[in-house]
Amino acid sequence: MLNFNYRTLSRKVGRGVLEQQIILAVFLVFGIVFMLFALSLSWLLSPSKPTEGKGLTFECGMEPLGLPWIRYRSGFFVYAILYVIFDIETAFLYPWAVAFGKAATGWFFFVEMLIFVAILLAGLLYAWKEKALAWH
Repeated sequence: MLNFNYRTLSRKVGRGVLEQQIILAVFLVFGIVFMLFALSLSWLLSPSKPTEGKGLTFECGMEPLGLPWIRYRSGFFVYAILYVIFDIETAFLYPWAVAFGKAATGWFFFVEMLIFVAILLAGLLYAWKEKALAWH
């Protein structure tokens, strides 16, 4: 017959959790102290000589014209999103090309990559059809 002492078992399990929480708390405190130390040290050691020229807005040495808050066209956003999508596509294509060179991969990876490229191509054709790439 097995005789479990549940109090001893719960103390052992509880002690492990408590030790982990103490380690986590020590790392948290150390991280906060290190951050505050680094910020205060940089504040103390950095040179501070404010002048009128340092407080001016810098735009290629010229005085800014108009308000700083202007509306940007949504075309910039669309181009940025399309760039990110196709940049990520190349990030997926490179490891696939390296793995495809090995004989063990077979046709499965080739078909999967064709499906992936077809989905992206369909998205590009849709953006082209909707004239999202046209610059007005």
